[in-house]
Amino acid sequence: MKNRIVRGIAGTFILASLLLSIYVNQNWLWFTAFVGANLLQSSITKWCLMDQILDKLGVKD
Repeated sequence: MKNRIVRGIAGTFILASLLLSIYVNQNWLWFTAFVGANLLQSSITKWCLMDQILDKLGVKD
């Protein structure tokens, strides 16, 4: 369950930042790059900040 939430949040952040870059300012693409870099980092190190946040909120696997 937690894995699906993390993926959903990441997807929402990416889509929202893409829309913001189209309609507000292209600098929102930096947020898209940040989310992508965090996804890559978590796949290599197996550590994800969102996992820890969800743990503290009481979400179980």
